Amino acid sequence: MPHPHPHPLAAAPHAPVPSASTAPSGKLDAPRSAAFYDVDGTLVSVNIVHTYAYYVANHPSLRRRAFGFATMLASIPAYLAADFYSRKFFNEWFYKNYAGFTEDRLWVIGEEIFENVIKPSLFPGAVDLIRRSREAGVKQVLVTGSLDFVTRPLARFLGADDYGANRLEIVNGVATGRLVGTLLAGANKSAWVRQYATEHGLDLQQCWAYADSASDLPMLSIVGRPCAVNPDLQLRAAARDYQWPVLDLKD
Repeated sequence: MPHPHPHPLAAAPHAPVPSASTAPSGKLDAPRSAAFYDVDGTLVSVNIVHTYAYYVANHPSLRRRAFGFATMLASIPAYLAADFYSRKFFNEWFYKNYAGFTEDRLWVIGEEIFENVIKPSLFPGAVDLIRRSREAGVKQVLVTGSLDFVTRPLARFLGADDYGANRLEIVNGVATGRLVGTLLAGANKSAWVRQYATEHGLDLQQCWAYADSASDLPMLSIVGRPCAVNPDLQLRAAARDYQWPVLDLKD
C-alpha cells in the first residue's frame, strides 16, 4: 500500500465551512471524494505514548526496559506541558526516545502493537463509520502523527486506501530518533491533505475530515464536510460556532 509522507510546504487554512453531513451515503463522485481521518483520539483511544511504552516493555534488554520506563515516567510532567504548548513540539521531542531501536524490530513489534494495543482500542463506531464511507465509494485516507510502523497494519485492517504517517530516520538499520521530512501534525496535516488532493485529483469541497482535537482545526477547515469526533472542549466550541456536526464514536 502506498503511504505518502508529509509535504514540506506550509498551508494556511480556509475559513471553516458549515456542514450537516457526518458520513457519505449512496454512491458519490468517488474519484473526486475522500474522507481524511485523524487517528489518535478519533478512531482509537490510545496515542503515541502507549505505542512507545509497548516497544519499551518488549525490548530484549532488561537494562533498556528499565531505563526507558524510568525516563518516560520522569518526563511525564514535561510531556504534558509540551503537548499543551504545541502538539508538533511534543511529537518531535517524544520521537527522540526511539533512538537506537532497530528498523526490523520496529516493524515486527508494530504488528504486535496493532493486535494487542491499537485494535482493542478502536472506538466502537469507528469501523462502522469507515465501512459506510467506503461503501459510498469514497477514498479512505488516514492522516496521523503516529509512526508508519503502527499505522500500516491499522490501515490494512480498516480497509483504508492510503495513509500519511511520520517516519523515523533510519541509518544503518537503526533509528536516529529524528523524523524524515516535515512532522505530520497540526497545520502540517492540512498542507499534507492539500498536496494529497492535488496529486489525486480530489475536490476538497467534496471531501470529509474527522478529528478530535483543536490542533486539527486547520485540516478540518480546508474540506467542505468537516466533522468533530469525540472533540476536546476547544474543538467542540469551534464545531458549535461553525455548525459542524459532532460524532461520538465511543458508544
